[in-house]
Amino acid sequence: MNPTETAVPGVAAPSIPVFLRVLMNPWLDRTIAAIACLPIAYTVYYRYYHWGLGLPLISYSIGMLMLIATMVFRRPPKRITPNPWYWLLAFVASYWGFFTLGVMQRGYPVASRGVSDAVAICSLLIIVWARLSLGRNIGLVPAQREIVTSGAYRYVRHPIYTGAFAGFLGIALRAYSPRNVVLLGLGTFWFLIKSIVEENFLRADPQYAAYLQKVRARWIPFVV
Repeated sequence: MNPTETAVPGVAAPSIPVFLRVLMNPWLDRTIAAIACLPIAYTVYYRYYHWGLGLPLISYSIGMLMLIATMVFRRPPKRITPNPWYWLLAFVASYWGFFTLGVMQRGYPVASRGVSDAVAICSLLIIVWARLSLGRNIGLVPAQREIVTSGAYRYVRHPIYTGAFAGFLGIALRAYSPRNVVLLGLGTFWFLIKSIVEENFLRADPQYAAYLQKVRARWIPFVV
């Protein structure tokens, strides 16, 4: 069996379109991941250059740099969704910060620096823990690599998004404006929908379906 056609126990092997077979090639998958990270890297640079280095932005930048590092060395997928709407959602959610760079405002603080810094530190700690837990099993488009159920994933099913939401809150507290709140809120919304889409794709694997039953919270332990 070709390694890009690894069977998932208990899941009938679907007919994989030719273009997905090509994309699942390990060297091509990682090359695409490296190219896909370029807009994200530019977002980090832009916010450093134009917004300075407050803790909320440092937290955001470190999270993005960790994403880039793990994406470039990620495992090739065992399955990847052929649904074009899922691909579009992943594209919009992943690059929302890049798309909105030109319209975000510097805003003004609505909480003390200590509060926004504390939120930023919490965001960073969650993201670091979640990314270390996930390891090389990361991607932008819904795909199955190795299923992770340990570390941060013992408590919530999407801890990276939890950290990102806290990061958005830290930025909103430090750089508030109605426009920024709407843009950050939409960024949050795309990831909420992406969480559900990813689960709908992965639940075809009995191991992941069992994980859904064991870990009930998507983003906040014991809450939601």
